[in-house]
Amino acid sequence: MKNDLKRITILGSTGSIGTQALEVVRDHPDTFKVAVLSALKNSALLIQQAMEFKPAIVVICDESKYGEVKTALSALNIKVLAGEAALSEVAAYDDSDVVLTALMGSVGLKPTIAAIKAGKNIALANKETLVVAGELITQLATGHHVKILPVDSEHSAIFQCLVGEEQNEIEKIYLTASGGPFLGKTRGFLSTVKKEQALKHPNWVMGAKITIDSASLMNKGLEVIEAKWLFNLDVDQIDVIVHPQSIIHSIVQFTDGSMKAQMGVPDMKLPIQYALNYPDRLKNNFKRFNFLDYPNFSFQKADMETFRNLDLAFTTLRKGGNMPCILNAANEIVVAAFLKDKIGFLQMSEVIEQCMEEISFVEKPQLSDYLETDKHSRILADELVTKSIV
Repeated sequence: MKNDLKRITILGSTGSIGTQALEVVRDHPDTFKVAVLSALKNSALLIQQAMEFKPAIVVICDESKYGEVKTALSALNIKVLAGEAALSEVAAYDDSDVVLTALMGSVGLKPTIAAIKAGKNIALANKETLVVAGELITQLATGHHVKILPVDSEHSAIFQCLVGEEQNEIEKIYLTASGGPFLGKTRGFLSTVKKEQALKHPNWVMGAKITIDSASLMNKGLEVIEAKWLFNLDVDQIDVIVHPQSIIHSIVQFTDGSMKAQMGVPDMKLPIQYALNYPDRLKNNFKRFNFLDYPNFSFQKADMETFRNLDLAFTTLRKGGNMPCILNAANEIVVAAFLKDKIGFLQMSEVIEQCMEEISFVEKPQLSDYLETDKHSRILADELVTKSIV
């Protein structure tokens, strides 16, 4: 085995992105070495992963499961930490080259900041970090000469299209959306849908939260906000186009009208692998795209009247300040409530909009403002969900 292995920290190793990242590592043992693994509460899978990949450190955020993990790994030379605060500690771990942030939700903000301050390149799968505090994160990354390498398929596509185009101005980017399981449905239909329907995504296999976000188009809204910060764009330079086949992952249009698109079969391991080994591409045995399997591509305008979350996301981006943070925090609460059958599909947008109207607006937020906004938005959203039940 080579001595120059790229050492990877995976925050959120038991989730969809984390497990696929470990598949990439497993397929390329002469390229990657796992340095750190973390899980929220899936101790059984974390233990299994640690036994296979033998990282230096593991973190179980659920402190009640610390003893279980510690005992299971006692025969191995693996340091075991517990609690959410430990994520920021291991994100800055010296013996790591790149930090894959595959955490779900705004919990990824503090560890990402810690990793950037430690000079670690970030493979970013936690879009909420840029949604909540995009200006702060991008300024920190610039100041510490750190690369933010996008893992979302759409942002990875844009990133790949821009390689070699650094001197050329972007006119517009088109984020493609599958449309989710409810493409073409009316608000009348959406008023009665249940989580079981919303969790059936036609093209992608993802975690529950992101699958619901995809069904409501909130995921695309969060990606719009993320794209603004990743690629230094104005809101009017970002458009969303529905492409049900999910083969064209996104498109960049330059000032001369020329367009570049990145294509491929829907497989998150490709953008994960690209981010982890950037700037070099690795050979793999992933399924190859066959044009004859897709004789027709189709495109249509995103329906922001039926799927209001996408419109709300554009609204927060135009308003700026802490408004995207409000949107994200409220969304995390309502999605959790929808998954527990506490509110309806359309009520999610109603609660988010009410939070946007009632939470205090901060035009130039600092980190403390983001944290306070996140806290108060969650409290209000939870109260609104409770009232809707009553």
